[in-house]
Amino acid sequence: MNIIVCMKQAPDPEGPRDSFCINAEDMKVEPKGIPPALSLFDENALEAALRIKDADKENVKITVLCMGKKVSSAVLVKALAAGADAAVMVQGAGYGVQDSLSTARALAAAVDKIGDYDLILCGRQASDSNAGQTGILLANVLGIPAVSLAQKIVPDSDHALIDRVLQGGYETVKAPLPCLAVVGNEAGELRYPAMKERRLAKKKPSSEWAMDDLALDGAVSQKVTLKKLFAPTARTRACKFVAGDALVHALREDQII
Repeated sequence: MNIIVCMKQAPDPEGPRDSFCINAEDMKVEPKGIPPALSLFDENALEAALRIKDADKENVKITVLCMGKKVSSAVLVKALAAGADAAVMVQGAGYGVQDSLSTARALAAAVDKIGDYDLILCGRQASDSNAGQTGILLANVLGIPAVSLAQKIVPDSDHALIDRVLQGGYETVKAPLPCLAVVGNEAGELRYPAMKERRLAKKKPSSEWAMDDLALDGAVSQKVTLKKLFAPTARTRACKFVAGDALVHALREDQII
């Protein structure tokens, strides 16, 4: 079984809040001095793939796919150290600020270039933009079934049984292969690799492609225009402690009691 896990590079969420600056002219958030990291929900997706591999190590291959303007190799090394077998990063000046649809189309072109696959896993949403659209759109572009909010995936020869999170429980969905599953945090945190695995990760197959290497034919032209990006104005509020008769009087004036 060949599994592709789509992973996004995002600023480390543990970075200090005041290190995030808004560039109003270019309309983007610039993390100052914050190292890149894997998007958290994408880590959950990788963990779901690794649990499938745990059950059949000889017959499951996991390829992680990361796309961006400048992808850090250190980010992909973490995924390889955790247990992925190969990595592909697509980067270059051709990939700037993209909306979810153009990103999905670019990912689909990369998936087609990778070749044979049975299952694609994506995180529920990116930890920086929180859009939560790319996974389902990718399935639509590829023309394969998609299951959202997956927490457990058990593949068989021609289908996968996927536990899908519901409010207060879950349902089991049978999806034909190939298919795509959008994974949430319910799948579990990404395992911590041993030091030996970290060393071996740098020897695993890793490919770097440029955006021009993909058969895109203008399919990634942005469809959504960002009009304005700004930090909300901080609001100040007065707080006072009131007790006894004064409190009762104030509540009656506001018609609360």
